[in-house]
Amino acid sequence: MINSPHNPTATVWTASEMQALEALLAPTNIILISDEVYEHMVFDGARQESVARYPRLAERAFIVSSFGKTYHVTGWKVAYCAAPQALMAEFRKVHQFVVFTVHTPSQYALAAYMQQGMHLQLSAFYQAKRDYFLTQIQQRKIDKLRWHHSAGSYFVSASFGHASDLSSQEFAQKLVREIGVACIPLSAFYHDGYDDKIVRFCFAKKEETLARAVTLLRNLA
Repeated sequence: MINSPHNPTATVWTASEMQALEALLAPTNIILISDEVYEHMVFDGARQESVARYPRLAERAFIVSSFGKTYHVTGWKVAYCAAPQALMAEFRKVHQFVVFTVHTPSQYALAAYMQQGMHLQLSAFYQAKRDYFLTQIQQRKIDKLRWHHSAGSYFVSASFGHASDLSSQEFAQKLVREIGVACIPLSAFYHDGYDDKIVRFCFAKKEETLARAVTLLRNLA
């Protein structure tokens, strides 16, 4: 199972990495699940290296994506899966017992909205928000957090271990209770609770909200 653009780290697989995966899986019967729900949010001129671009991977893969992520309606919970015919036949045997159907008006609405091509503008849309947020951070000289590069998705992560002995969960709770800014500890994504003192922020917000968050982060002691 792979995920690119990746949540929570905001990293993106490169062409050379996909080719390496292709070579690694070639002598096996491994089935690949590729989570590509942030596929239209890749920054700095990079290309989304979908599994669909690599025939030897595509022939063994389930590609999962999300209308909810692409069209800002995550609450609608409308996603989709693409796979070769033989794999999809097996997928449907399970799918009918997990999600019987999806709200019909939602499907019609999304089908109509897709015609506008808004998804083609998402990379620039979210890159502008990323750049605005991080520029504000830099200008305010918030040195209690060390920011990691965000290559895709609508997240950016920051390390705090150099300035605090708190766990990631404790640090996230501190930000909410004392500062008024919400983040997610990356330790929550590990089955064993591994903690490298990194938290994740979402910049899919209005500029005034991002500016307010930066102002509040200046109070971080």
